[in-house]
Parts: sequence; C-alpha cells; structure tokens
Amino acid sequence: MEDTIAAISTPIGEGGIAIIRISGPRALEIADAIFVSQHGKPSEFQSHTIHLGSIGRNGDFLDQVLLTVMRAPRTYTAEDVVEINCHGGPLNARSILSRCLRNGARAAEPGEFTKRAFLNGRIDLSQAEAVMDLIAAKTDRAHAAAAQALEGHLARRIEEIREDLISILAHIEAHIDFPEEDIATDTREKWLARTDQVLKVLDRLHATAREGKILREGIAVAIVGRPNVGKSSLMNALLGEDRSIVTPIPGTTRDTIEEMANIRGIPIRFTDTAGLRIPRGTLEGIGIARSRKALQRSMLVIHVLDVSKSFSNMEIELTQLYQGKPAIQVHNKIDLPQKLKLPGRFPKAKTVRVSALRGDGIDELRDVIEDTVFSGRAGAFQSDVVINERHAEAIQSAMISLTSAMEEMRGESTAEFISQQLRAALDAIGEIVGKTTTEDILEKIFSTFCIGK
Repeated sequence: MEDTIAAISTPIGEGGIAIIRISGPRALEIADAIFVSQHGKPSEFQSHTIHLGSIGRNGDFLDQVLLTVMRAPRTYTAEDVVEINCHGGPLNARSILSRCLRNGARAAEPGEFTKRAFLNGRIDLSQAEAVMDLIAAKTDRAHAAAAQALEGHLARRIEEIREDLISILAHIEAHIDFPEEDIATDTREKWLARTDQVLKVLDRLHATAREGKILREGIAVAIVGRPNVGKSSLMNALLGEDRSIVTPIPGTTRDTIEEMANIRGIPIRFTDTAGLRIPRGTLEGIGIARSRKALQRSMLVIHVLDVSKSFSNMEIELTQLYQGKPAIQVHNKIDLPQKLKLPGRFPKAKTVRVSALRGDGIDELRDVIEDTVFSGRAGAFQSDVVINERHAEAIQSAMISLTSAMEEMRGESTAEFISQQLRAALDAIGEIVGKTTTEDILEKIFSTFCIGK
C-alpha cells in the first residue's frame, strides 16, 4: 500500500475536539506541509510524542492543534500515523482534512484504517470485526464480548483448533506420501478420536451463535394484554422512566410504543401494545392492528393479566395469537384484592407476580426475561462468544467437512479422500481469522465500518 489515507475519526458535529487521522508512507511529509510549530517539523519528532502547533502556513491560519506522531510499525495500522486533535466542529475538521488531501493524501474508505491493520498483520480478521462490534455495542454484556474478541480470545481458540487439524492432517498425509504402507485399524481409530474432539469444540462454539446474535442485535419483546391491565405501567417500570402514558381509562394506548432497554446486559426493544379487544372506532382499530403485527415480529411475549379482575375468555384467545413463541405471564396489580382465578385449560407458562405501580417483582421479572432469552443458560458463555454470523457459518461449514471426514475414516476410503475433507474444514476455520479469506469477503466486511475507523 503505497498511498496515504486521511479521514475524520470522530463523529461529525459540534464537540470539544475532532481527530483527523493520516496513515501511510507520506503521513509525516503531509504533516510537515500543513503543521507549524516552534519545535520543528513532524518528520523530526520522536515517535509517540504530542506537539502543540497550528494548521496553516504563510498567515493562512486554520486552528491551534495538538499533533501526535506515531512511527511504523508500532501503530494501529502498522504504518506511519499522524493524528491531529483540533477544536470540534464540522467545518473546522473538514477544512483541516481538505488541507491533508490537497497535500497528497486521499480520502479513506469505510473501515480502511482497520483493513490496513489486518493486511499488515497487526490484528486478525476476527479482531478487526470485533472493532465494529465494540463501537456498536448497546450494553455492557455486548461490550465485554466484543472486547474479549478484540483482545484475541476467539482468535486464540480458533488457532488451537487449526493446529489440532494441521497435526491430524500431517499424520494422514504421511500415509499419502508412503502408499505402500496400509493404514492400520488402530491408526484410523486414533484419527477418528482426535477429529471427534475437534468437532466437539466447534460444536460448543457454534452453540453460542444465537446468544452472540442477541448481544449484537438485541431482541424484540411485545407486552400484550387486555385494556387497562397495566401494560404501560409495566413497560415504564422495566425502563425505569415514564415512557408510556398511564391513566385509569381503558384503551389509553392506541398505538404501539417502542423503546430500547438494557435488561441484564441484553439489548431489548420493548413494544407496549394497544389493549387487544373489539376496537371502538377507526383509530383504536389501527392501533390494535399494529399491536398484532408487533406480536408477530416479537421473539418473546410478555402477557400481562390483572389479578384484581375476574378471568375473561379473551385471555385464552390472546394466548392463541402468540402460540409457539416463548412467553412470560405477568400477574400484575398484586397490591390490590385478588379476583383472578385461571381455569385449568389456560396455557401454562413462566409466571411472575408484580405490582408495576409499586415496583414489586420487577427485578424477578428481569431475571426471568434473561433466563428465557438465553434458554436457561444465562452466563454460561464468557469469552468465546461467536458474535458474528459469518463466524457461525464458517464453523458450520467446518463441522460438515469434519463429519464427512469421520465417515471416511470409519469406512474404507483412502487417505486422499480423508485429507480433502480435513483441508476443507481447515480452510473454513481459516476464514474466521483471515487465513483463507477472499477479497470479496474483505470488501463486504470493511464496507460496514464507519469512515475514519
């Protein structure tokens, strides 16, 4: 990479500072052309030092800045890097960037700094993807998973798997090189046992894919029930703020209200729905229709029942609308006299008793939501979370090849056929860390990054 790139690496808008990043072989030369300091030129500065000066020459002053010099290879991209900390503001930052571009840099493409870090061997592909996951993390749990991937937890596990496969493959290919020697039965059994161990490790990693997707993308939860059962009060209690309007008048919520919340580290988009009943008017009818759509889109349903009211058959009709979805029944208004008696034909589900008004039982409900979302395995995974769908697909492909290889080992297949399946598995695993990744895949990955990262 002979060209030098530059971009604004902070969000566009007014702020205390903005950072313009320059990376490439001409980074210091470009800095010399635009930066003025009493202490010399950037090309003369020691690596990893910060200097006060200004942008502009011959009276053409733009801003007073702090300029950081970082020389290759001890930089993010493993190239010479210059970062200019200027006063925030879109016009100011763009003016300094424009000065960089006029003096020999080109505008960086989305994710190009991180792509260079990968291509120059600073990080592997799983760590590069973790950078974007770290930026996009909505909860502390998602942030922790991305940080561990960035630190290399997943990469180290993948490298261990690759080494195991390479070792097995080496033994098999030794038999290919010496075809006059028959493969003993106990030799095949050893290959089979070692391959099975690798397959089990991959299976455990692949099992975390669903949890990883939830951490990255969140989960949609619909709060449903008859009018005036306390759906809006419950949503407000879960959010910890008054987001939905609450009144004693049935049918106050006539439209769906959506809000993101962090529940035990899980990004959850709650939808407070209009009370489901025979609509009274066109407006309420539209709201109820939207509630049904929200119910269809949801991954989890919270069915709110008012324990201070007698049972209505409408509750059974409501359960039929979300049949097949994970559901939690919330028995609300436990601070009032109890009248609700559920018939034996009412569907069984996880039940939590709460008073949304007083806050009783809300923490228990959060626990049950976490347990339901993670299918009773909450907290079971730590560092090796497959938080990327591409990783999950690569692991799935490797597992298919290993399963085929094991079938070949159990049969009469030659070492050549077994070797082909193992190499296919090795290539699939290599895609995760970038050992066997095509340019098309790289372009697709880094195009999702923001410019300047």
